[in-house]
Amino acid sequence: MLDDLVIRVLAEDGDAALRHVGLGMLLATAHNQSREAMNEELRALSVDVRGLSMLLALKLYGPSSQRRLIDLSGIDKSTMVRIVDELEEGGLVRRERAPQDRRAYSITLTADGERTLADARRIAADVGERLFGWLGPGERDQLTGLLRRLAEHTAK
Repeated sequence: MLDDLVIRVLAEDGDAALRHVGLGMLLATAHNQSREAMNEELRALSVDVRGLSMLLALKLYGPSSQRRLIDLSGIDKSTMVRIVDELEEGGLVRRERAPQDRRAYSITLTADGERTLADARRIAADVGERLFGWLGPGERDQLTGLLRRLAEHTAK
């Protein structure tokens, strides 16, 4: 359900500034609600969306430094340290000295991390179906395309 404020701001037809603000508020609302739904289901695995994204990155790119994970995800350094610490404490990743630079550490998925990632992907599929399943395939593709274009445009 949308907050009354978002609805009222979006309804301001004659005010372009408010319509833009309302669109941003609508995007934030959709993001917050979908993230909370996913985090609620992932809680059973002792991981959240940010942790899941790091497990996915490690699966896709292999062992990586925290710096590389920061570059891949756009997460700030202190948040990344916290995420990796949580994943390491949970036994899902381990830090190892990087062979090419003994001062740096390489983050690696553990066997428990692989299993948790597999379970989390099943959860993500279920939550995603609840969140987006009501959209037709063409609509999902359209939404993905529009959001991708927005993200690329605002990154300039």
